[in-house]
Amino acid sequence: MAAAGGSGERRGHLAAVILARGGSKGIPLKNIRKLAGRPLIAWVLRAALDSQAFDSVWVSTDNDEIEKVAKEFGAQVHRRSAEVSKDTTPSLETIQEFLQHHPEVDIVGNIQATSPCLHPLDLAKVVDMIRNQGYDSVFAVVRHHMFRWREVKVPGEGTVPENLNPACRPRRQDWRGELFENGSFYFATKELISRGLLQGGKMAYYEMKPEHSIDIDVDLDWPIAEQRVKRFGYFGKEVPTVVKLLVCNIDGCLTDGRVYVNQKHEFISYSLRDLDGIQKLMEKGVTILLISQRNIHPSLISTMNLPCEVEVNTINKMAVLQMRMSEMGLSFYEVAYMGCSDSDVECLKFAGTSGVPVDASTAAKMTDSFSCTQGGGCGAIEEFAEHIITLMESGR
Repeated sequence: MAAAGGSGERRGHLAAVILARGGSKGIPLKNIRKLAGRPLIAWVLRAALDSQAFDSVWVSTDNDEIEKVAKEFGAQVHRRSAEVSKDTTPSLETIQEFLQHHPEVDIVGNIQATSPCLHPLDLAKVVDMIRNQGYDSVFAVVRHHMFRWREVKVPGEGTVPENLNPACRPRRQDWRGELFENGSFYFATKELISRGLLQGGKMAYYEMKPEHSIDIDVDLDWPIAEQRVKRFGYFGKEVPTVVKLLVCNIDGCLTDGRVYVNQKHEFISYSLRDLDGIQKLMEKGVTILLISQRNIHPSLISTMNLPCEVEVNTINKMAVLQMRMSEMGLSFYEVAYMGCSDSDVECLKFAGTSGVPVDASTAAKMTDSFSCTQGGGCGAIEEFAEHIITLMESGR
């Protein structure tokens, strides 16, 4: 969502510029560290290139490894000088140096490498604001619903509210909140930048969705960002996701991993929601295979009334997966796998699409798989099924 605009058309060379120096103190070489399977900087490069809104896309860096990754993902590289590669160098000075070496550029879209949930459509809309709506600078914001209180700097001094009346606290749904910069991007004309400004002239904000607004600064941000990217990131338009086979662990995915026993029988429980998820995938033409390392008695399998094939006593899960792939003539790209235990790790790593319940083992969670919010036996399969369907229908 953008602020209301004016009129006018602006021509000239518009360059996307991503600043990525090699000397990050918080997370060394964080700009090329893998996030959800790709170098961090690759996420914004993909969004910028696929927006088709820029005349050129650049990475400004002082590091050989970052230069190599940037070129692999389609960007041009500007080798910045040591003078603008210090910890204390403002972004503005680095952009000014870039413009000195590239006088053909008239407008700069400075995109933050650490904003991996950026989408091409957002960038295209911002470019339209600069090109056609008469704005000289546009920056990204996100809406927050947070009450602010004045900081107490003198011990014993009282505080006062800054954006609310404590006697009449609004409900979240009754309050629009406030807009805060999220740092995802700053667009500005060369004329403004030459005057030492990234925001100035006729200014506008572009409001991003909260789920797309994330910044990575320290290590603690990384796992949060990874899960956000898996759910809300832009994965590109070139190759749609095609899933033809889902193999899923019964123990801990369809069930909660517990077995109830008496002298004659054993019992397990599962969620009907997960059967709904399985049915939805089957309606999309996906073959489902449920597997278990345990030698579950056929009578118990029969009473579960499962709508798909079940294979038990699968000691080597990867061998079972590869056998089924061979029978169906599939590649790993066309396979989805859901597991929860250490014995699932190899399959999770190789499958084109993988998922784990929220209560999966640590090793399973560390496989760069889609992490469900539901636990095993409590709707995790349904959640993963909906994720797969979303990927297939969005052409991701």
